[in-house]
Amino acid sequence: VFHGGSGSEKGDIATALQAGVAKMNVDTDTQWAYWEGLLKFYKANEGYLQGQIGNPIGADKPNKSYYDPRKWVRESEVAMASRVAESCRDLRNINV
Repeated sequence: VFHGGSGSEKGDIATALQAGVAKMNVDTDTQWAYWEGLLKFYKANEGYLQGQIGNPIGADKPNKSYYDPRKWVRESEVAMASRVAESCRDLRNINV
């Protein structure tokens, strides 16, 4: 088991696999990916996330579709799923 594998370089992961490591913990990486998905959504839509009404399009325009948690949580989930898929590729754990 490769404890603390999060943040490891791909070369180090490959070396660990060659040495017989069969499991790698990547929880911190997936947590960071979840946060980063939210952060990127916020930065891309910051002008729409300052209040319920009023945004770059107009002072009277609603922002509900931007601050709806289903929207930004989904972006976090997509980012985390992408990171999990990357880890699976790194660990040669696809179609096994």
